[in-house]
Amino acid sequence: MFSALGINLAWLITQLIGFIVLFVILHKLLYKPILRMMDQRSARIRESLETAERVRTEAQSSREEMQQQIEAARAEGRQLVAEARDVADRFREEETAKAKAEIESEKARAEQNIQRERDAAIEDLRREFAGLAITAAERVVRRSLDEESHRKLIADVMEEAASAARKN
Repeated sequence: MFSALGINLAWLITQLIGFIVLFVILHKLLYKPILRMMDQRSARIRESLETAERVRTEAQSSREEMQQQIEAARAEGRQLVAEARDVADRFREEETAKAKAEIESEKARAEQNIQRERDAAIEDLRREFAGLAITAAERVVRRSLDEESHRKLIADVMEEAASAARKN
């Protein structure tokens, strides 16, 4: 029956047995090691991908943490600058208040000195004027004056008082 089709049954069985033996040998020797190598390579690739993902996640986390630290440092810097400005403003206000107090104190002392000197000058002028008045009265008492002499005497006394005031 197979020979009518041109198939040799013995040769077919031999070929079939050879194919099965070759298949078993290839399966044992090549297919399993190739599958094992491919599984190992697949595992290494998977591990590499997992490691890369973990590293990327850690890098992102580190980047976010660094950004937060930078923002915190900036905020702290702004706070320190604001505090320094406040301290400088308070110091300036305190120094301004001290300077104003010193100026007021110096002004009060100067006014007191001026008042004292003015009072002393007025007192000196009164004494001088009293002395001149006494001198004028002595001169009047020594001689009897007419109106013309009287006026001349008053003018002389006034001139002497003016020149004495200019000297002081």
